[in-house]
Amino acid sequence: MVERKLFGTDGIRGTANSPTMNTEVAVALGRAAAYLVKDSEELPQIVIGKDTRLSGYMLESALASGITSMGVNVMQTGPLPSPGIAFICRSMRARMGIVISASHNPSEQNGLKVFGHDGYKLTHEDEAHLEELMQTGTCLDHLAQPNKIGKTTQIHDADGRYVQYLKERFPHRLNLHGLKIAIDTANGAAYHVAPFVFSELGADVVTINDRPDGLNVNKNCGALHPEKICALTKKIGADIGVSFDGDADRVLLSDEKGNLVDGDGILYISATHLHAKKQLGQSTVVGTSMTNFGLDSALKQHGISLVRTDVGDQNVIAYMRANGINLGGETCGHLIYLHHSPTGDGILAALRILSVMQQSEKPLSQLTEGFTRFPQRLINVPVREKKDFDDIDDIVKAKQDIEQRLESHGRLVLRYSGTEMLARVMIEADDEGMANELAEELAEVIRKHLG
Repeated sequence: MVERKLFGTDGIRGTANSPTMNTEVAVALGRAAAYLVKDSEELPQIVIGKDTRLSGYMLESALASGITSMGVNVMQTGPLPSPGIAFICRSMRARMGIVISASHNPSEQNGLKVFGHDGYKLTHEDEAHLEELMQTGTCLDHLAQPNKIGKTTQIHDADGRYVQYLKERFPHRLNLHGLKIAIDTANGAAYHVAPFVFSELGADVVTINDRPDGLNVNKNCGALHPEKICALTKKIGADIGVSFDGDADRVLLSDEKGNLVDGDGILYISATHLHAKKQLGQSTVVGTSMTNFGLDSALKQHGISLVRTDVGDQNVIAYMRANGINLGGETCGHLIYLHHSPTGDGILAALRILSVMQQSEKPLSQLTEGFTRFPQRLINVPVREKKDFDDIDDIVKAKQDIEQRLESHGRLVLRYSGTEMLARVMIEADDEGMANELAEELAEVIRKHLG
């Protein structure tokens, strides 16, 4: 098995038409995916979906060409959130699903995410197998005969199917009548379906950034710029603001006062609600190394444990599945409710919070009152190479010094980005000044050796 070089923490990413994200890569991935499913006893077919990036048209055609050249059929959904592809893949009995999206990244970048027949993202081992097939050319020896080439069809009602699925996840005895909801769809994959979901449940919906042109996805909007939804929510007197990223697998919220509620806040609300109903698996929530330390202490007050994994929703979900836990997520807005969906779903997460608001008859600002964030400073340091930090003495010494100074007052996280040439320095401390000072110190040492 080869080491993964194309696949990162969330599929393959790269600048469109670059060596890591071009038609050749898409064709090769399509052939490799088809090779893995073509001998299935069931009808071999693969679902392809995408967000709103201009390069999605190019990559969609290339993927379909690679898949059909192996004798496997393709079903295309058009623009649809990544979790929508996972749902369609399961509901239509496809053997695999591929999403063309770079999630929160700029429009000039794109990516390829792969889901299995069960709607779960492939494991790292499965991704390595795909990459091995892409590199070795094995698939070229198994191309379909001319009369066995696959077909491509369009699923014209994919968005309607997904909207209905999401509505079914909302308690049947409840509705959203009387609520005003502000939505920022980031000019991305949720631009069409998200407003329908909330309005069909009865809400008064005000939507911004829902006019994608192929180049404006995530541009000064969406979950990367939550200040926009916070300002809008307060301005129009909405009960809640909902902000998605490009493929809507992430969500950030605003309360009615215009205050940001990130993934940690959403986890707190959902965890305490589920735990009170005795529906929280193992009385435990799964976060990551980036989950705020304040969530640990807040959950402990309710008898709930927090477990951390490495960054990446795949790592969170893997731990959840292995240990019978049904709630987990990341600060950035990936929220996983395994009793409802096999993957992170921004619209679903917003619906879960809305259901708590309706059941408790409390505004969002009150639901977060038990959670206080520790001051946090995150610095992204551009690096020329991703050398093991433990191999650089000055960085090791700086880390040890900072950890001693923090003691029980906070924590340090140092890691590389899985998709960009960045070292991420994160310091949490009960004193904001200390967090800023220590983060700057370590970032400067990293710049000196790796910048």
